[in-house]
Amino acid sequence: MPATTLPHETSRQFITDGGMETYLLFDRGVDLPEFASFPLIETETGRTELRDYFEPYLAVAKEHDAAFILETPTWRANPDWATKLGYDAERLARVNSESARFMRTIGEESELDDWIVSGAMGPRGDGYVVTDLMTAREAADYHRPQIAALAAGGADVVTPMTITYADEAIGLALAARELGIPAVISFTLETDGRLPDGSELGDAIEAVDAAAPGAVAYFMINCAHPTHFAETLPADAPWLSRIKGIRANASTRSHAELDEATELDSGDPDDLSGRYRDLRQRLPELSVFGGCCGTDSRHIAAIGSAIQSA
Repeated sequence: MPATTLPHETSRQFITDGGMETYLLFDRGVDLPEFASFPLIETETGRTELRDYFEPYLAVAKEHDAAFILETPTWRANPDWATKLGYDAERLARVNSESARFMRTIGEESELDDWIVSGAMGPRGDGYVVTDLMTAREAADYHRPQIAALAAGGADVVTPMTITYADEAIGLALAARELGIPAVISFTLETDGRLPDGSELGDAIEAVDAAAPGAVAYFMINCAHPTHFAETLPADAPWLSRIKGIRANASTRSHAELDEATELDSGDPDDLSGRYRDLRQRLPELSVFGGCCGTDSRHIAAIGSAIQSA
């Protein structure tokens, strides 16, 4: 059965997966045009890859008696990216809904008592570079169809990740609130701890909460290594309590360096897990632990052990 409470409603720890696209592409050799994993939902071979991908993560959650967040493979499943792959609006809505349904099937077949399905979303543009800025209302209109499709498929929450500026986050939050589904906003940060548009993390969180009160269940940080932002988190700032999740990169490289890399940098799982443990001292509400680029089940297992020991 799925969890009866969501991460922001309980103190229980939640584990999620690592860097899905980087693992499938570099470690499994799966072809991912435009770095998109959502087309895997449309074939039996693709669904088998996804089942195999989640299996070790589910085992980690069971070992550590943690709840699990099943993220849909839909980070790239928005109109701009899907159009490049030949998807029209109807087919795109269908694959988003089917992704959520398939994650529910995986959860139901697992041995876990507590799990939820999160509809993963991404920015309209590149996850590293700020281009084609939208107003909050434009962002709401743009992202609303994907949110609706994920909700129709049974997602418990939607989680836009690698968001690079506040107005897109505000639009996402507003659209989710209009559709009656909780939103989790995950910002990405550069090596100086700032968003790619140069804004401070705290300013972005406060701007979203002010413009869309009650719409965001909690915030996360993803696609950045802890060394990029840990020391920039001010002590006792009220907005720190709004951060409940971290999905860090394995690599300490900058986004620009990762863009140019031809080989996967999987970093050091033990070092990364220790940094997650340290982040718990800086982020009082931190309870969602996963990974991003370069991470796999080894990293999440190490993180699970470090958090449990702490």
